[in-house]
Amino acid sequence: MNIPKNLLYTKTHEWVEEDGDTMKVGLTEHATEQLGDLVFINLPEVGDSVEAEGEFGDVESVKAVSDVLSPATGEVTAVNETALDSPEAVNADPYGVWLAQIGNITAKRELLSPEEYEKLLEEEA
Repeated sequence: MNIPKNLLYTKTHEWVEEDGDTMKVGLTEHATEQLGDLVFINLPEVGDSVEAEGEFGDVESVKAVSDVLSPATGEVTAVNETALDSPEAVNADPYGVWLAQIGNITAKRELLSPEEYEKLLEEEA
């Protein structure tokens, strides 16, 4: 499984790309494999406040509906329309299609390095 080295990860299988004081958030390859084909994505609106470890949105697949948890407390500064319009794009390129961007960050949840995330996946297997 491909685990990009330039990203950070959550224990709930979201990836995080930090850029200064903003974070882009997406679903890991592992998450998309567990969920199966995504058919619907529900995300917050630009300007919405989010809480670290709080529900950030949800993704619906042919198998189940799963919550996406926020990696930080802050404000949604952008939402990826491609992910909303074409959920299958997330399955096709999980690390290339982000879901939302958070700015004005005041707190972060614990993030894992690529090596720590790889270890977590091995423990869950």
